[in-house]
Amino acid sequence: MRTLAVAAVELDIRVGDIDHNVECIRDGVARGVAAGARLIVLPELATSGYVFEDACEARSLALTADDRRLIAVASQLPDGTVGVVGFCELAGDRLFNSALVITRDRILARYRKAHLWAAETEVFSRGSEAGAIVDTPIGRIGVALCYDNEFPEVPRRLALSGAEILALPVNWPLVPRPPRERAPETIQAMAAARSSRLAMVIADRHGQERGVEWTGGSAVISPDGWVCAEADDRAAIAHALLDLPEPGDKALGDYNDLFGDRRPDIYAPTPTPHSPARSTL
Repeated sequence: MRTLAVAAVELDIRVGDIDHNVECIRDGVARGVAAGARLIVLPELATSGYVFEDACEARSLALTADDRRLIAVASQLPDGTVGVVGFCELAGDRLFNSALVITRDRILARYRKAHLWAAETEVFSRGSEAGAIVDTPIGRIGVALCYDNEFPEVPRRLALSGAEILALPVNWPLVPRPPRERAPETIQAMAAARSSRLAMVIADRHGQERGVEWTGGSAVISPDGWVCAEADDRAAIAHALLDLPEPGDKALGDYNDLFGDRRPDIYAPTPTPHSPARSTL
């Protein structure tokens, strides 16, 4: 068992204002560093905002992965600290909803969202990976974006590939739910964390953007599936000291193992359903 300090930071993003948003990202990184975090996760499309008028507006707000403004954010990170930030990526003539994984001195990875939500399909190309695995100074992390995590195959794939933590930048639109219930996306994340013993750091947004109200679901979820820190309108940061199992340790007591007990050979779709047994009276 080892411990790791992590933080999910919410930002006051303004759609269409890259300079303002980059300053907010820099401030968010500073807040994460001040909290002692060695993994700092910031929201989806943090550089641009999310609710675009059209694809032309998104293109005007897109950045390349090596944009000097993103590199300047990386330079704020202390040695041994990892940042994950969502951005609108320009790659040739295509746009992607992407996340950048950075340390003080380099870009470790860039992940492009594979599962696009609603009008995103009119703006972005789909990424070709179901989440990304990145070896970092703090261990092996998984990276996915928002709607990706609603497909159970994604966090399970990342966990099976050795991820110890899932960094998840999101923009979760607020949906109706019963009183005192958590957001459905949070419940799904808790279940995925528990079923794969995979901690999660989720950076969401509060407030509204062009009529869309955000859930404010920033949270740190333990490998056992419990929410151990949440952000709110006042704090705007969720940070916690996570207890992480040793890599590959999925044991549940003396008899069970979350991965060792899997039976992939019987999980394939059944081509023919079972018919009721017939009997003659």
